[in-house]
Amino acid sequence: MEVQQFYYDNKIVKNFLYATMFWGIVGMSVGLLLAFMFMFPNLTDGISWLSFGRLRPLHTNAVIFAFVGNAIYAGVYYSTQRLLKARMYSDFLSKFNFWGWQLIIVAAAITLPLGYTSSKEYAELEWPIDIAIALVWVAFGINLIGTMIKRRQRHLYVAIWFYLATFVTVAVLHIFNSLELPVTALKSYSVYAGVQDALVQWWYGHNAVAFFLTTPFLGLMYYFVPKAANRPVYSYRLSIVHFWSLIFIYIWAGPHHLLYSALPDWAQNLGVAFSVMLLAPSWGGMINGLLTLRGAWDKVRTDPVLKFMVVAITGYGMATFEGPMLSLKNVNAIAHFSDWIIAHVHVGALAWNGFLTFGMIYWLVPKMTKKKLFSTPLANFHFWIGTLGIILYALPMYVAGFTQALMWKDFNPDGTLVYGNFLETVNEIMPMYWMRAIGGSLYIVGAIVMVYNVVRTIKAGSVIEDELAEAAALTKVSKRRTAGETFHTWLERKPIQLTILATIAILIGGIIQIVPTILVKSNIPTITSVKPYTPLELEGRDLYIREGCVSCHSQMVRPFRSEVERYGEYAKAGEFVYDHPFLWGSKRTGPDLLRVGGKYSDNWHLNHMYDPQSTSSGSIMPAYAWLVRNKHDRSDIQAKMEAMVTLGVPYTEEDIANANALMDAQAEKIEQNLYSDPDFARTYEADKKYAAENGEEFTEMRDREIVSLIAYLQRLGTDIKIKETGELLSDNKN
Repeated sequence: MEVQQFYYDNKIVKNFLYATMFWGIVGMSVGLLLAFMFMFPNLTDGISWLSFGRLRPLHTNAVIFAFVGNAIYAGVYYSTQRLLKARMYSDFLSKFNFWGWQLIIVAAAITLPLGYTSSKEYAELEWPIDIAIALVWVAFGINLIGTMIKRRQRHLYVAIWFYLATFVTVAVLHIFNSLELPVTALKSYSVYAGVQDALVQWWYGHNAVAFFLTTPFLGLMYYFVPKAANRPVYSYRLSIVHFWSLIFIYIWAGPHHLLYSALPDWAQNLGVAFSVMLLAPSWGGMINGLLTLRGAWDKVRTDPVLKFMVVAITGYGMATFEGPMLSLKNVNAIAHFSDWIIAHVHVGALAWNGFLTFGMIYWLVPKMTKKKLFSTPLANFHFWIGTLGIILYALPMYVAGFTQALMWKDFNPDGTLVYGNFLETVNEIMPMYWMRAIGGSLYIVGAIVMVYNVVRTIKAGSVIEDELAEAAALTKVSKRRTAGETFHTWLERKPIQLTILATIAILIGGIIQIVPTILVKSNIPTITSVKPYTPLELEGRDLYIREGCVSCHSQMVRPFRSEVERYGEYAKAGEFVYDHPFLWGSKRTGPDLLRVGGKYSDNWHLNHMYDPQSTSSGSIMPAYAWLVRNKHDRSDIQAKMEAMVTLGVPYTEEDIANANALMDAQAEKIEQNLYSDPDFARTYEADKKYAAENGEEFTEMRDREIVSLIAYLQRLGTDIKIKETGELLSDNKN
């Protein structure tokens, strides 16, 4: 049998490991800054690109796609070469994958703080960056599949199955959720509207968690846990059941993010049913991982690598138990929009993704440098301070979530809300926010200790960038099943067939859920009184998106007595038919805004944006003073309206031609309303006089950003009217 010599490419693994650690510290630091902004809302006072609304998507993107993404690539590139006994298919594609991904991260780090965002959670990046993501991801997939084709190992190990499913599913999710119509170089509108957009987004959002934060890490678990423990995987059969059931069921679960919303009930119920079923394959994977360590528990007590991995797998089990529980309607009714969800997400992120990444790094670096880890005590310190950080982060957020749920739904005997002022809830949970910030600080301290430990280890040795290996050449693989060979054993040596079957498994759920919602119009009943936004309101909506208001405010009143009493009539599907994108939100740090239109005066909104504490004592909302000062560039309004027409919004040619005049008229009316406040009028005239005396350009109030935003806020929820009987005043009821 011919034995061939070849070299593993460790350089690409090294590059991704370095990027993982660098972006991990960056992403966690932004998250820590955001945590402290809950106690000090004006911590970055006056700096628009450091405002909470703009930094929040930067944090999630940096942690998910920069930190976790680079960790996935590092682990996949290392393990794939060794599992397939082959160097990666193309060194060029490996380098393109690395540098392309880093450029995408840098582009995100620049555009998100500048306010260029689609607003869709975990998919905020604008259309040119979306195209770049697709190109880099396809290059990664070609490299992965190409390596399988030239492999020297007959069978594809279980980790490879998960890598393949990750590549296929993330590609499908990203492409379909990112279908958008460009307006300018960095502005686009989702091709979906309202309920349809919400369904596609959470089909993507939930499965971004499933197929970016879960399946690739399960592949890494199946490789690195047995390697670190020097034990075989507990059950090969369980791994087969785990893989196929997980990828088939996961794709159906997205609608559980939209329970009690305007999404049709049948889609909600499908999401609930499949979410509950998810418990079985998820815990099957956890059991397979933990029982792989049977006979190695003495080593677990002394080896920090295994300690990290045990807590990671346990965190995965906790998060995947809680996920199905939160999808139950009675639990979701309490937990949704609260900090309970924040706790749930971070148990998965900090424990499962973070700790498995740390364990992988501690195992890989000594292997690649041929040097013992610089300090095992430091690694153990990292483990314990990181674990304490997770506990101090998660537990207070659970308490905060329970507190919010109880206070939001509490009624007096006379039928009025006990806590009618939303800020009463905010003030009650401030101690929990302090504890979260402390927990996050401990976690990032541990990560910094790890970086120091790794740097000292690398300095003591040197990374072997081309590692010599040898393996027998793979003889011609029979296309047919051999005697006694099971179907799955045959499938494990057929990468193309495996990829096709995995693709079919993940497409079924998506097609059944999404296609009827988009194509069957009766699923989204229309309301005749709902009209498109005026040009000024459309510009104001884009400002709302730019500033990330959707991060803290929902626009979805659920059909609960407590919410109707607090916010107004519950949401109807037909209200959102012109919303590209939808803005239902997923967290209520502040109150729901669906029915805020006409609730406050224009002056109130101006003062609230300029100094939130002046109108709402105890508010933790940061000031958005630049909106009051900045001149608003509305030069793209006609292009925006034309794009909306393409998407089905019924603007007429006359509407578009007269857009600027319509904006001026509405803006002047708001300006007059502002003048009705004597204090505002005096301040405004003083500003005008100061500008004239100092030779500065003065912007009329009607031309400022705040006026556009006020126009949008005052429109919200005003299209439908409800009789005292609760009947919707419309020709087409829903």
